[in-house]
Amino acid sequence: MQRKKPAPPEQTSAENFYYLKQMQARTPMVVVLNGDEVIHGVIEWYDKNCIKVHRANEPNLLIMKSAIRYIYKENENKHGGGGDGNRHPDNGQDEFIQP
Repeated sequence: MQRKKPAPPEQTSAENFYYLKQMQARTPMVVVLNGDEVIHGVIEWYDKNCIKVHRANEPNLLIMKSAIRYIYKENENKHGGGGDGNRHPDNGQDEFIQP
């Protein structure tokens, strides 16, 4: 009799790891909202439902994750930074994150 594989976890720690890594490095990020509004800043804090973005010359924002379409590093373009479009985290490039 073959055992059934256990169901995958409902949540992985990948999203948390990504946020922590960007917060510690104070990486300038671009947050694209569902309405195509673009926010530039550094992720200062996050929890299960929202992120806090620190902006240099504008007020800081608390953004609900449900309002975010995707996030990427400011020094990369939104289509993967050029090349073949494939992302290779072991090359020092991070993947896009869609909360």
